[in-house]
Amino acid sequence: MSEPASISSGIAERYATAIFEIAKESKSLPKLESNIADLAAALDSSEELREVIASPVLSRAEQGKVMAALAKKMKLEPAMGNGLAVMAEKRRLFVLPQLLTRLSDMIAEDKGE
Repeated sequence: MSEPASISSGIAERYATAIFEIAKESKSLPKLESNIADLAAALDSSEELREVIASPVLSRAEQGKVMAALAKKMKLEPAMGNGLAVMAEKRRLFVLPQLLTRLSDMIAEDKGE
C-alpha cells in the first residue's frame, strides 16, 4: 500500500471507529447502516458531492455548510452528521469513501457477518 493510501486508511479508521462507537452506544447502528448506503449512493451519483469532498479550493466553513445541509436533507444519524462536520473542519472529507467502507465492515463484523 502506498504511503498516501496508508495515511488515508488510518484517518478513515479513526473516524469510523469514533462514529461506530457512538452509534453503538446510542443503539442506532441500523440507522447508521442505512446512512452509509445512502451516502455511498450519493457519492456514486453526484459528481458535485465528489468535488466538494476533494476540493482544496473550498474553505473548511464551506465544506462544513455543505455537509450540514447534506446531513439535514438525508436525515443522517447525529453520530454520522457530527462526524462529517468534524471531518470538514479538519479537512478530512477526502477519506469519506474509505470511511463508508470501513463503517460497513465494522457493522458487518458486529452483526457476525
